[in-house]
Amino acid sequence: MRNPRSKLLPMLLAGLLAACATAPTGRSQLILVADADMDRMGASAFDQIKSGGKLANDPARMRQARCITDALVAVLPPAHRGKAWEVALIQDDNPNAFALPGGKIGIHTGLFKVATDQDQLAAVVGHEMGHVVSRHAAERVSQRFAADAALQVLNSATGGERQQLLGLLGVGAQAGVLLPFSRQHETEADLLGQRYMAQAGFDPAGAAAVWENMVRATGGSRAPTLLSTHPDPQARIQALRAAAPGLKATQEQARAAGRRPNCR
Repeated sequence: MRNPRSKLLPMLLAGLLAACATAPTGRSQLILVADADMDRMGASAFDQIKSGGKLANDPARMRQARCITDALVAVLPPAHRGKAWEVALIQDDNPNAFALPGGKIGIHTGLFKVATDQDQLAAVVGHEMGHVVSRHAAERVSQRFAADAALQVLNSATGGERQQLLGLLGVGAQAGVLLPFSRQHETEADLLGQRYMAQAGFDPAGAAAVWENMVRATGGSRAPTLLSTHPDPQARIQALRAAAPGLKATQEQARAAGRRPNCR
């Protein structure tokens, strides 16, 4: 019988070599899963969501979502600009959105009730793109599985295992169930999303505004899903509001360079 260690050792060595990574914010990360595998997992999860029969038939909102996504993709790091970003509009009243590895974006119709203009919607989509660019899903998968187990599960997961993998990506079995990233991940996504929207020519003040709308939509009784991982939603809003003036020059430079999104 072949010694299992003969298979495990090369995988562990490869995992250790790939483990050291750095987030766009400069934070060290543990990444044991290849981007290609994460992209494949993201595509599989996205197909599962779309096949659930919850896609919305709303051409006007879909055009706006696609317009905003295209404007943001144009300013992402080069490795992410080249992906074929796909957008799905999901019929769900919860004001949510998500982005999966491989460039897959889902936007709930309920988000349009609180994101009342293109800048606010761009803030949410940019935030979700920040998770993808920062490889937050890969970080969660790496923390949950050893490198060899992760790759085996990615190749063969069915049933309950597949639902667990969807959870690691940040999306539950149903399109309306989005599982939160860590507070650290959420803060990084806030920072990057607001930067991307300014670089694309959107008003960075829209980031604080959309979270204010979300809190207002709940009547202050509890934080909505997209705010649930922060201990104090008001602190998040204040941080975004404080960062906006410093990004106005970035927005003005973008608009001077011709990046003037018109996604209304």
